[in-house]
Amino acid sequence: MDIRQIDDEYSVSGQITLEDLDEIKAMGFKSIVCHRPDHESPDQTSFSVIEARAKELGLDIAHVPVGPMGVTEEAVQGMVDALDEFPRPMLGYCRSGARSTAIYQKTHHIRG
Repeated sequence: MDIRQIDDEYSVSGQITLEDLDEIKAMGFKSIVCHRPDHESPDQTSFSVIEARAKELGLDIAHVPVGPMGVTEEAVQGMVDALDEFPRPMLGYCRSGARSTAIYQKTHHIRG
């Protein structure tokens, strides 16, 4: 797991695994947003599996997929909603962290 801090409230990572969630919680993250569509890769852990364990650990979690169409207005709004509703620090993840970074950057003009 390669977590990169964007600012005080948000960090990004490539794909996380079920085993990573305990460490994510121990690092102090309070919420997670997945930006990776399910079934993008055969070795990818599905969102529902990650979501179930995250909730067991008391982490808020949302699925705001960014697929082949790129960062859509709908996805940006989903990310804004997560940022408005969830406690931080927040971890966003996708395959490499690039989509999680891009969508966060696109929320700045809306959130101020």
